[in-house]
Amino acid sequence: MATIEVPVLIVGGGGCGLAASVFLSDHGVRHLLVERHPGTSRMPKAHYLNQRTMGIFRQHELDAEVAQQGASLAEFGKLRWLTSLGGEGPLDGLVIQEMDAFGGGALRETYEAAGPVLPIKLPQVRLEPILRQHAERRGPGEIRFGHELVTFAEQGDRVVAQVRAVGTGEVTTVVARYLIAADGGRTVGAALGVQMLGLPGFLEVTTAYFTADLSPWWREGTLLTHFLNPHDPDLSSNLIEMGPTWGRHCEEWVLHFPPGDPQRYPAESIVPKIREVLGLPDLELTLRQVTNWSVESLVAEQYRVGRVLLAGDAAHRQPPTVGLGLNTGIQDAHNLAWKLAAVLTGRAPDSLLDTYQAERHPIGRHNVDWAVSAALHHHAILEAVGVGQHTAPQRRERAFAAFVDPTPIAAAARARAAELFATHRGGCQAHDVELGFAYEQGAVIPDGSPPPPREPLRDVYHPTTRPGHLLPHAWINRAGRILSTHDLTGSAGSFVLIIGPKAEQWRAAATAVAEKLSVSINTVAIGIGAEYTAVDDRWSRVREIADEGAILVRPDNHVAWRSRGAAANPTGELAGALGRILENAGPVRA
Repeated sequence: MATIEVPVLIVGGGGCGLAASVFLSDHGVRHLLVERHPGTSRMPKAHYLNQRTMGIFRQHELDAEVAQQGASLAEFGKLRWLTSLGGEGPLDGLVIQEMDAFGGGALRETYEAAGPVLPIKLPQVRLEPILRQHAERRGPGEIRFGHELVTFAEQGDRVVAQVRAVGTGEVTTVVARYLIAADGGRTVGAALGVQMLGLPGFLEVTTAYFTADLSPWWREGTLLTHFLNPHDPDLSSNLIEMGPTWGRHCEEWVLHFPPGDPQRYPAESIVPKIREVLGLPDLELTLRQVTNWSVESLVAEQYRVGRVLLAGDAAHRQPPTVGLGLNTGIQDAHNLAWKLAAVLTGRAPDSLLDTYQAERHPIGRHNVDWAVSAALHHHAILEAVGVGQHTAPQRRERAFAAFVDPTPIAAAARARAAELFATHRGGCQAHDVELGFAYEQGAVIPDGSPPPPREPLRDVYHPTTRPGHLLPHAWINRAGRILSTHDLTGSAGSFVLIIGPKAEQWRAAATAVAEKLSVSINTVAIGIGAEYTAVDDRWSRVREIADEGAILVRPDNHVAWRSRGAAANPTGELAGALGRILENAGPVRA
């Protein structure tokens, strides 16, 4: 039996696992990824990549290719609620409501100010091959599809695993320092006895993946169309374009049938159901795949068990509302990669990995709860305006008729509905959920400052350099080269010390501390007369430090520590801060 020794074993080759592979390779960490399936996902799955995830992709030089294949914000920036696409009845093809979503329409300027890249729509069936290609290119021979984890056990300072080639049955022993479980919770977490807290399988959904020409009926710029059938609530569902062409001429589509018993939708009845939902009885379509799946609200009690670290769906599973599932998983991998690199190179002790639980578990719990709340709230809106699943058929027809009735009473009903639908911005405009999350404890040094305000529906993001928060984006200029403050860390993930134009004492301090702790610190001065100048006034509005101050940024672009002004002993302060962040009191061995 062959034996392979690697620093990290990744179990799972979906979006989270492949992203972890790319990030680890960029940090110079050797690893082996195993995935039991022969290839990447055959179903579209998640399709919205939020602004934070695209920022991470930019840091790791993935964003251009993802954007090239995906739909731009102009092509998906609205949610729409319709009665159907086609049909000739008085209640067919009605627009019940439209809403800007995820940076589209009137939201675009706000999103452009908040980050160097905008959200992109690209389903996993197209994203995962991109990630796989980069994972294989950056880590040759380290990506093995068609291989499954059989057993694993922690033995001293190692994890010893048995991996089997699905096609041949050949078993290989893998000895790793750490194991990342990105397997969707199918194997590793269950074997460790990790409890998933929450509601397992509280809704059942049937999804049809099909090919059709909907160009005569599809409205451009739509992320998702909710169909609210005026007569039969079982025909209410939602339709999502899945590319590879975007907009009116999209070829592939996904239709989610309403929660309930999947037995209501046997495979032979799916095609007629699709036609009935769309109001297109003669539509030619090719059914590619039908899946039944459970909507869950679960968070792992522990993200770390010894030398095993859970990420992605293995750590948290939530409804697709708000698009937080894959995005949260990729951010898990991003948080974990730089910490593993620091530990494995001896720059930090193993205890740094405890901060993964401290930082990411609260975010996972919040995002699961937020997705559930948004899903339930959406259903509550539909019920309130009389078009929900539990509305009696006759009342449904009257409610829908009110949207086209020219009377003042009907106009009032439409106005009330519009106000109710506007509260769904917590589900499709939650910019602060995407960018405003903060690590209140972990590998950060709090400075006692209060957090910025948070709107109840999380639709306003307030950038801040408060420790634990994402470094605010601002455009800066160095000798004619324009870049974002987010670009300063680079794909290899150095610490960055951003200083004011009158803070050169911090530069000398950073040089001394970097040598003492064997840590890479890139010092950057921003301001009038400094090496970098601000393109506009945004940096001066968001930096929250004086010209003599300093901001220490982690490799994942979160603020680790800051000094709002000058310090009597800058070397001592910076060394103390970075030493506490890494818990590096001297020579370290993992």
